Amino acid sequence: MNKIAVILLAAGQGQRFRAAGGGDKLLARFQGQPMLAHAARSAVASGLPVLVVTGHAEAAVRGILAGLPLRFVHNDAFASGMASSLKAGIAALDKDIGAAIIMLGDMPEVGTSVLRALTGAFAANPAALAVIPVFQGRHGNPVLLAARAFAGVMALQGDQGARRLLAGRADVIELALDDAAILNDIDEPSGLPGTAS
Repeated sequence: MNKIAVILLAAGQGQRFRAAGGGDKLLARFQGQPMLAHAARSAVASGLPVLVVTGHAEAAVRGILAGLPLRFVHNDAFASGMASSLKAGIAALDKDIGAAIIMLGDMPEVGTSVLRALTGAFAANPAALAVIPVFQGRHGNPVLLAARAFAGVMALQGDQGARRLLAGRADVIELALDDAAILNDIDEPSGLPGTAS
């Protein structure tokens, strides 16, 4: 069976969140804990190896996650956009990794069940290029990328994610899940529970 890792992206500056007066997004409190801590704990609970990509506020991010069984890689080019963090994470994976789940630090409601569903779908379809979770017809996150997609990721630039590499391909699995959390990234303080929108 292909060995799978989680790459947790925690390098961004959260500019929209900050511009709206929210401070450092991944450090913002969500249900009593920093937003990032929820995502990290779900990743660790999956039993998969977890690699955290740091960038902005690296010391604070490491402090939040202290004590969890994680590896870290720092993205010096974090200000250039998401592509640099994806590339830093992929480059730091162990060579025997057959796929990576790309998890976003600003999606604190994504639980371990989503990660298990992705890994299960890939185990059943090992020739797939990717597995994308879908809720009510809408693509969400996290996304699982097979190792043969990594070369394409390494060619991305700026704020590009992997979506354009996967569009229209027959070897991409769309996995229907009854979980709206896969759509709920928090980009502004109004997205936090108990905050008037």
